[in-house]
Amino acid sequence: MDNVIPAGLASLLLGVVSLLVLASAIGYVLQRRYSPEGDNEVIENLNQRIRSWWIMAVLLGLALLGGKTGVVLLFAFASFSALREFIGLVQARRADHWALALVFFVVLPLQYVLIWQQYYGMYSILIPVYAFLLLPVVAALRGDSQGFLARVSEVQWALMICVFCVSHVPALLSLDIPGFEGRNVLLIAFLIVVVQLSDVLQYVWGKLIGRRKIAPNLSPSKTLEGFIGGVASATLIGAGLAWMTPFSSLEAALLALMIALLGFVGGLVMSAIKRDRGIKDWGHLIEGHGGFIDRLDSVVFSAPIFFHVVRYFWSIS
Repeated sequence: MDNVIPAGLASLLLGVVSLLVLASAIGYVLQRRYSPEGDNEVIENLNQRIRSWWIMAVLLGLALLGGKTGVVLLFAFASFSALREFIGLVQARRADHWALALVFFVVLPLQYVLIWQQYYGMYSILIPVYAFLLLPVVAALRGDSQGFLARVSEVQWALMICVFCVSHVPALLSLDIPGFEGRNVLLIAFLIVVVQLSDVLQYVWGKLIGRRKIAPNLSPSKTLEGFIGGVASATLIGAGLAWMTPFSSLEAALLALMIALLGFVGGLVMSAIKRDRGIKDWGHLIEGHGGFIDRLDSVVFSAPIFFHVVRYFWSIS
């Protein structure tokens, strides 16, 4: 069943491609009219984002079409790349090398193997219990106490954010929802579409009518008007996507509202970490979008909560 395309996924992917084609056409017209020399920063940034959305949409689409194996591999790769970006900012010392090797080459792959095996009883506690306790022990055995608490805490935070939280996206495939068998990949599509569109629409509404900044010291581009407009729009979009989920329109709207709110606060938290380290982006791998964490910052807070809410109220597993 891993290579069977669930009903509704093709329609969703076609809709996403149509939106991207429209966005590309608008970006092209704006550039030809207002930025022929590439000197309009807003338009150039918009077109960079559109090109990046194409790349991300293609990668996610191929993973969704690939079923469980494709999705797990994609998010394992995303976790590895995000973890590299986060660890690059950690104040690690030579005594932390064993702990870091354990994180990258044991804990991370083991988490995704457990996700692939749908072993909820272990992947739900591997990192917050076993890895949380083991990493300080490994670091302490090296005998270096300088900055010990800060060093261990940063690595634990990196593991929770980049691996544990992100892994709850493919974990949605393990839920057993009556009447929804074989279509769990659509839950992933619902989560990602709502999160990403919420981010995009907050940006658009902020540029159109944004006046009052919410947290100027953390994220100067986030405005109250953009936040309200983006979250409200994402909620309506979530209600409109109820057809591809096991939720009613009202349930889908409430879940979309929850996802959008969590995505927003997740972005603020990750911005606070960046400001603390004096950087603008986590990385430069994705043109116009920064690094992997810059694209996952909204997902890391929304995915675990979305997973457990759906598991509690809809799943029998």
